Amino acid sequence: MLLGRHQDPIVAIATAPGRGAVGIVRASGPDLKPLAQALLGQVPAPRQALYGPFREADGSLIDHGLALYFPAPHSYTGEDVLELQAHGGPVVLQLLLARCLNAGAALGWQLRLAEPGEFTQRAFLNDKLDLAQAEAVADLIDASTEAAARSATRSLAGAFSQEIEALAERIVTLRMLVEATLDFPEEEIDFLEKADARGKLRAIQAAVDAVLGRARQGALLREGLRVVLAGQPNVGKSSLLNALAGAELAIVTPIAGTTRDRVSETIQIEGVPIHITDTAGLREDGQASDEVERIGMARSWESIASADAVLFLHDLTRLPDADYQAADALIAHKLQAVDPARLIQVFNKADSGTEALTGHPEGETAIVISARTGQGLDALRHLLLERAGWQAAPEGVYIARTRHVQALREAAEHLALAAAHADQADAALDLLAEELRLAHEALQQITGRFSADDLLGEIFSRFCIGK
Repeated sequence: MLLGRHQDPIVAIATAPGRGAVGIVRASGPDLKPLAQALLGQVPAPRQALYGPFREADGSLIDHGLALYFPAPHSYTGEDVLELQAHGGPVVLQLLLARCLNAGAALGWQLRLAEPGEFTQRAFLNDKLDLAQAEAVADLIDASTEAAARSATRSLAGAFSQEIEALAERIVTLRMLVEATLDFPEEEIDFLEKADARGKLRAIQAAVDAVLGRARQGALLREGLRVVLAGQPNVGKSSLLNALAGAELAIVTPIAGTTRDRVSETIQIEGVPIHITDTAGLREDGQASDEVERIGMARSWESIASADAVLFLHDLTRLPDADYQAADALIAHKLQAVDPARLIQVFNKADSGTEALTGHPEGETAIVISARTGQGLDALRHLLLERAGWQAAPEGVYIARTRHVQALREAAEHLALAAAHADQADAALDLLAEELRLAHEALQQITGRFSADDLLGEIFSRFCIGK
């Protein structure tokens, strides 16, 4: 996205593609009164709906609908905004969009189609939203659970940004004290003691840690947890996927190799999206029935490598079988590359009456379930949330992104270094001031007060057109 083009007037269809009762064409620019006059024959009163015909340049009728005019700066983008609400047929909206572009050309304007996210980008550039709030707009649209939607609403309302700004102000206050001491060394004031700099710094560190904890929860609400079901053929992976999803998504048969490729479904547990992938059964390449199954197994290992949690399924009814145990041992050997914190041993078919054999390595978590009857599934769901680091969603959780978490971690690291300098007997105040400055910049990356243009382009390019 070219940030230098933000002075051009823009227009786009603001509603989703397809048929609907109402469709919206939205325009934004420095002064849209001439465009409104050309399209409607008059300029609507600010923020009052005007009903009337939408006509072509030759006077032929396109549709009847409502027009709304929001003069700057009291609009979503901070510029003049004109919204035309017509019947939601794709042809009608395309005709209305073309009429706007033609009218703009007749006025001698550089009116153009909006790029993805450009309306919200202009709201950010015109200080109507900060960057965290702008991202919350997209997160609210994309929310896959009620908890994610409510958290995105809190972020859009500014809850997250206000916390970040409050932290930044506390760091700035401490920076001012440190740098003032650097500027006037002749005063010989014991700065660290009299200003209680260490106490202030510890309090800021604690506050950053608290916000970081909530941001991790918010990032989990937004991005969810990637869970992969792994194991030998016919251990119940597809049955477990169906049981967790509450629908027959995967084909279940006693024939080895039934699942040839990855089958994915997103469910929610306590509002957290859980992206579950059922993979092809794992066995030696020489045992694969054909090339398709070998490719499926290769994809299984790819999914395992990128998963947040791996459920290694075992069949309780086959545990006494020496060949089965040997095959499980081979899979376990390959799974050693997986972080033990991500690996969960799941013993399936508890309804068979077979006792569980806990031969898994020490330190790994094991759980006994029955995908057929549902036994142990609630415990498995809670264990997945626990592994993800999820806590029951308090009202203070706001939607967050990975970059927010990274920025907060960066700020925490710089604050820790600042604390280390402050704790030294001959505290190096210049180094302390520099670490505080870097912590401040890290926080400002979240709200966009300190952001590169390429980051902004990447963020807004992911929005839908018309928003």
